[in-house]
Amino acid sequence: MVGLVFGGASGEHEVSIRSAATVERGLASGANAQRYQLQRFYIDRNGYWWGEAIAREALAAGRPPEPAALPHQPRRPGFQGFPEGALGVDIWFPVLHGPNGEDGTIQGLFSLMQVPFVGSGVLGSAVGMDKLAMKAAFAAAGLPQGPYQAVAAQELEQPEQLLDRLAQALESPWFIKPANLGSSVGISKAETRDELLAGLRLAASHDPRVIVEQGLKVRELECAVLGREQLQASVLGEICFDADWYDYDTKYCEGRSRTVIPAELPEAVAQQARQLAIAAVQAVGASGLSRVDFFFEEASGRLLINEINTLPGFTNQSMYPMLWAASGLPLEDLVHQLVELAR
Repeated sequence: MVGLVFGGASGEHEVSIRSAATVERGLASGANAQRYQLQRFYIDRNGYWWGEAIAREALAAGRPPEPAALPHQPRRPGFQGFPEGALGVDIWFPVLHGPNGEDGTIQGLFSLMQVPFVGSGVLGSAVGMDKLAMKAAFAAAGLPQGPYQAVAAQELEQPEQLLDRLAQALESPWFIKPANLGSSVGISKAETRDELLAGLRLAASHDPRVIVEQGLKVRELECAVLGREQLQASVLGEICFDADWYDYDTKYCEGRSRTVIPAELPEAVAQQARQLAIAAVQAVGASGLSRVDFFFEEASGRLLINEINTLPGFTNQSMYPMLWAASGLPLEDLVHQLVELAR
């Protein structure tokens, strides 16, 4: 039995539901319908687990259930034990984005249960989720990255001193990000000191550890990686968008961005990106599935690793399944391989 778990106490809750609906479709398609018995589990925004009936409703609606529609209200937030059917699961398929889902926490729970699960383990998930730890791992492996600075929230108590440090280290524009969130949540772009300060405060409201990156004139590329001991990299894809930058709305609203797969690149650049993607996965200790995002600076020909996502989205706009489909691995076969890797 495969346990599909989604939702979660995260700002990416609704994206998780949309991703899980795609995975559900893949696990129920073709030969998978005979291979796997599927049990669904929904984690609400407070971290409480619900069983098959509520999970099916959320997947069918494509959005969280209304609180009034839930059979009862938990007395307190957080994990309070498994609902019926969970202890019979043979392999877990987490489709959880952001904190409490792809940061090693639920991976630790499954590890304690000694039940296999799709995706990276505790270490790879935690390092891949934390942008500062991730960049440190990339640096230790000698992988190319753009300029950045780490900021602790308490530094905002002396804002002018902090702004001076960042302005001296990085050229404008700046991108300010919480260290432990995904899907562009809490991220902002700044071109002035006032905007930089506002962005720092926004990011710090999400996480006490913040990263500031120097803006670059680049193309944004993505590569999907699959496997454990033997890693495979997909064709490259390019994200094209009309907005000033690739924010949350641009990423998830229909018509705000488009993808070019395969990306129009010299073969030497595409091959280098695939090699770097595998090296990035190895650097953070990830496994199973990952998406590695790149900046390509056409003027210099440089490829820079932006970040890794160890539990990438599976929505109809998500690059991971689209990249593998373009590489000859359709959704049905992709989710089958992921379950087999977990096994």
